[in-house]
Amino acid sequence: MAKENGSKPPTAADKGKGKAIDQSEKVEDVKKDKDGKPIQNGDKPKDSKTGDLKEDELSEEDQQLKSELEMLVERLKESNKSLYKPALDHIAEAIKTSTSSMTAVPKPLKFLRPHFDDLASLYAEWSAGSDKDSLADVLSVLGMTHGDEEKLETLKYRLLSPSGDLGSWGHEYIRHLALEIGQDYQRRTTEEEDTEELVTLAESLIPYFLKHNAEADAVDLLSEIERIEDIPKYLDEDTYQRVCLYMVSTVSVIPYPEDQEYLKTAHEIYKQYKQLPQAMTLAIRLNDLDLIHQDMDSTDDMNLKKQMAFQIARQQIWLEPSADSDEERELYDCMANAKLFEYFKTLGKELNILDPKVPEDIYKTHLESSRTAGMTNVETSARHNLASAFVNAFVNAGFGADKLMATEGDGTSWVWKTKEDGQLSAAASVGMLWLWDVEGGLDKIDQFQYFDDQPLMKAGSYLAYGMINSGVRSDHDPALALLGEQSVLYEGNVASRVAAIMGLGLAYAGTNRADLLDRLLPLIEDTAQEMQVSAMAALACGLICVGSLNSRPSEVILTTLHDEDRQKQFKDKWTRFMTLGLALLYFGRQEEVDVILETIKAIDHPMARPAYVLVEICAWAGTGAVLKIQELLHICNDHIEDSDDKKGDELVQSYAVIGIALIAMGEDVGQDMALRHFGHLMHYGEANIRKAVPLAMGLISPSNPQMKVYDRLTRHSHDNDNEVAINAIFSMGLLGAGTNNARLAQLLRQLASYYHRDQNSLFIVRIAQGLLHMGKGTLTINPYHTDRQVMSQVAAAGLLTVLISLIDAKDFILDKHHYLLYFLVTAMTPRFLLTLDEDLKPLQVNVRVGQAVDVVGQAGRPKTITGWQTQSTPVLLAYGERAELEDEQYIALGSSLEGLVILKKNPEWQNS
Repeated sequence: MAKENGSKPPTAADKGKGKAIDQSEKVEDVKKDKDGKPIQNGDKPKDSKTGDLKEDELSEEDQQLKSELEMLVERLKESNKSLYKPALDHIAEAIKTSTSSMTAVPKPLKFLRPHFDDLASLYAEWSAGSDKDSLADVLSVLGMTHGDEEKLETLKYRLLSPSGDLGSWGHEYIRHLALEIGQDYQRRTTEEEDTEELVTLAESLIPYFLKHNAEADAVDLLSEIERIEDIPKYLDEDTYQRVCLYMVSTVSVIPYPEDQEYLKTAHEIYKQYKQLPQAMTLAIRLNDLDLIHQDMDSTDDMNLKKQMAFQIARQQIWLEPSADSDEERELYDCMANAKLFEYFKTLGKELNILDPKVPEDIYKTHLESSRTAGMTNVETSARHNLASAFVNAFVNAGFGADKLMATEGDGTSWVWKTKEDGQLSAAASVGMLWLWDVEGGLDKIDQFQYFDDQPLMKAGSYLAYGMINSGVRSDHDPALALLGEQSVLYEGNVASRVAAIMGLGLAYAGTNRADLLDRLLPLIEDTAQEMQVSAMAALACGLICVGSLNSRPSEVILTTLHDEDRQKQFKDKWTRFMTLGLALLYFGRQEEVDVILETIKAIDHPMARPAYVLVEICAWAGTGAVLKIQELLHICNDHIEDSDDKKGDELVQSYAVIGIALIAMGEDVGQDMALRHFGHLMHYGEANIRKAVPLAMGLISPSNPQMKVYDRLTRHSHDNDNEVAINAIFSMGLLGAGTNNARLAQLLRQLASYYHRDQNSLFIVRIAQGLLHMGKGTLTINPYHTDRQVMSQVAAAGLLTVLISLIDAKDFILDKHHYLLYFLVTAMTPRFLLTLDEDLKPLQVNVRVGQAVDVVGQAGRPKTITGWQTQSTPVLLAYGERAELEDEQYIALGSSLEGLVILKKNPEWQNS
């Protein structure tokens, strides 16, 4: 019964803990400080001035060490010079052999700290020699714990002592020294002093860092002294990969032009160690065609060349074939995406989704409210049929089979069920159904060419020709032959000409071909042309030469914007696409755009300022540049007064909002910060800002349905401002594009019931449903690929074009220009991993698919994926997922398992 009072007798385990139990029970033994307060947890009183333990509280060992060190310091003060060397050696030995916890200063340094000034005085008095150098060594180490950080004592005394074995002083000392080198280098550079000795010292630290798994410190130090290009000479087979991984991953937080230096240096390292696919990835990021050519020519391994050709094709970069041999022919086919539709069909067959779907399979109207019953007037019916044409095109994209348009015999039956301008978009949808299949799809489109009495249907076929060629190249150039004729571009009605121009832009996006500019530039210059035609020609030129800095279209567009004869035309709603065409030429070019921005400032027109902002946001797209985002937020803070320029000023703010997303979309932390800003803008922004915010939220996370984003979009989809609601609904489609996300599908069905009486809103809901189930869940529109390292400029340009048309949806998408939605084709690509053998035939292997893990700077060989499942290729990859081969039977030639990857047999593999 005695045990009930809580004082249990000690168990055997407790007895093993020794005296701790007995002491805890003796309340009277608790020590108190001078004020009579108990000292908790074994704390010992400290000196109020130095913070050190009071002498009478030191243990016997500590007291002995302290006395020894003080005695050694006294010896250094004596006149007998023969005592100096042994004393200094003893002090150095005590420092080097001391151990401490992670949070405590080593005891020798703590005990020597009060003597720092005395030792510094001795150093000044001693004559030069080995003893003085040894004293400088000790002072340099003591400098870590002494005094004013701005004095840089550690560096000062290190420079005064010839470099010995710096590593013997420990890792913390080397890191502290590197920090002070960086600080002093910045000061000397600012004051234009000589930095040579600092550079020499810094370079002596690099091998130590690399040897001790501190690659990040090595890179940072070289970056501080502006010598990052020197790092390759310090690397070997064991360190280069970790160094490159760190360098590439930090590019998004480094300002221009240092970020370009990092990429170029990492590219050089990968080439040095024969990692050509990785080098090609960085050459593509740099948008440097010369480097891309060099990488292709730097190997004779044809399989490796084909793998790099697939990388180039994914980015939609156009290289001319170098010879006409069979091997070069095969290489050209890889670069031209010639077999993409075959590989896509292989995926469909493997997933058993080749059977076509109809819009009703997507709408699931039996799950919606029955309130839509009875709405059968002709207008509603035509609008509904047009929406179904879009949905049918998005859902069956690339499969070449559907039950609406590509029916046996007459494929025009559904087109007749739409009205006027709807016929253009409905006819054009055939191009999306036969996406990438140029030979198979041309016959299906040709049937619309014979309706001379139906010019809009014929115009739709022009656009379909462009879409079917999007992202693929063909020797015969069918798109140019069919759309580039003088009679097509310069004669006929506006809709036909615009469709043909847009078709050329989609078919040849990213090719930078001069012969296309020869046909399109006169349409921009000709003052007799309608603004819609000139603007679409400028946009097509921008897409064709995206990110190329091509001066020809740039000069023509700028000259046109300066043309006083066309000033009245610039008030037209289509002018935004002319300025967008100019902006796309400088996509991702950062500070190289400055000259053009100064030129735009000289334009005296309300559209000049929107043009300025649009060009600037395109130039910094995907860079995560914080200062640019701050500038754009300042623009959003301005209050717009009523004036003649009001429309232009509103457009400026709308562009600024979208620009925040465009710049931040390449960097995870930037994305999160941008989403917080969008929340503030929705609360406090003007109407023109609020309607752009949902679009920006869609742009920052395409084909990546994050709950935190679509929950907010769902709230905005019921906004009192119908324009905000429409844009939020469309962005829900962008967010889930090609993912079949069940939660988003349910939310969109609810919106279809909610907006059953609002034609425009219901139309956008249907479009969003089509996007969600794009390619039956096998496609993506996210512009980032190759393990989210590279942004496809062509894809991002297409997305941006659609969003700019949606800023004023009622003037474009909801009016007669719904065909602008087809600019999404440039961003549509399969989200698969398809492994190929050396003959480029599909090869089934087991892979692990899981969430990608950031392993930058982690020691050893950490796992790169988590939560993985083993699947057989081909497999679908969601945003943020990564795949790796299950075993080592094959070696992957690609830098990452994504898209089309060639495997070769591992000669060392033995199947146990």
